[in-house]
Amino acid sequence: DAEAQRVANASAPRIPDLLPRIAALFRPHRAALSITIALVFVSAALSVAPPLLTQQAFDVGLFPPQGSPNVPVLLQIVGLMLALWVLAAGIGIAQTRLTATIGNSVMADLRVRLFAHLQSMELGFFTRTKTGIIQSRLQNDVGGVAGVLSNTVSSVIGNTVTVIAAFVAMLLLSWQLTIVAVVLLPVLVVAQRRVGQVRARIATKTQESLSDMTAITQEALSVSGIMLAKSFYRQQSEVERYSLENDTQRRLQVQLAMSGQWFFAIVNVFLSVIPAVVYLVAAWLIEQDVVVTAGTIVAFTTVQARLTFPLMGLMRVAL
Repeated sequence: DAEAQRVANASAPRIPDLLPRIAALFRPHRAALSITIALVFVSAALSVAPPLLTQQAFDVGLFPPQGSPNVPVLLQIVGLMLALWVLAAGIGIAQTRLTATIGNSVMADLRVRLFAHLQSMELGFFTRTKTGIIQSRLQNDVGGVAGVLSNTVSSVIGNTVTVIAAFVAMLLLSWQLTIVAVVLLPVLVVAQRRVGQVRARIATKTQESLSDMTAITQEALSVSGIMLAKSFYRQQSEVERYSLENDTQRRLQVQLAMSGQWFFAIVNVFLSVIPAVVYLVAAWLIEQDVVVTAGTIVAFTTVQARLTFPLMGLMRVAL
């Protein structure tokens, strides 16, 4: 409809000095943040080690040059893979704890700073601004910003390192197959930028509508609001006002949920088809006398499968 088109065509909000302001929020927690980033790097490195060990398990343990399986070597490889998985799980728990601590600390700091700033505002501000909007900013917006600062930043760092490590592992396995796997990724990244801008605009409108709903609730359901509505028989008018804003919120939520879904569905199909294409290219390479072992193919497709989730996570970040 016209409202949806207007939202899609509107300019995305620009925040001046965004990165320095984010850095200032994290500065008191830089020690914990440094540890978290270090754990992210270690976890990303560990995530690509098992596929490389899978190649050794196939080419050295299961199908060695001499023909019969080498069980002692296979046991060593499997034991090392198990140890890596246990270590990665432990690092994941520690990383989650640190991320939750940093995120909630930032959120608490933001609430106090916003509350203190509101206390310093002149009286005219409170006569011009609805109480419900102020409460919404203090409760909903601060929580959303803190969630973005903690979870999204940690996710972006982790996914970026994982994607880079996966590409390195794929190059070590076969640079020819790597070219096949990543040839269309630049096109998808460029398309995602447009999708991210649309999602950012809709998310801004959704948050503004939520603030308006909170303001209406605060006004209409307060003692003075109820008395005014009953005195002037405006109950139905208040219901209609709330219903209209609620309908706007519903439409924006649906738009936000559906924005980019066709794009991500296409990306998911593309990433799912890559293993089948790799098999065909591997067969062609073997016919061209290029050494491509069964372990290389299995390990390569395993790394590519591990690449899907972090890559999709990065592409879902609104740029």
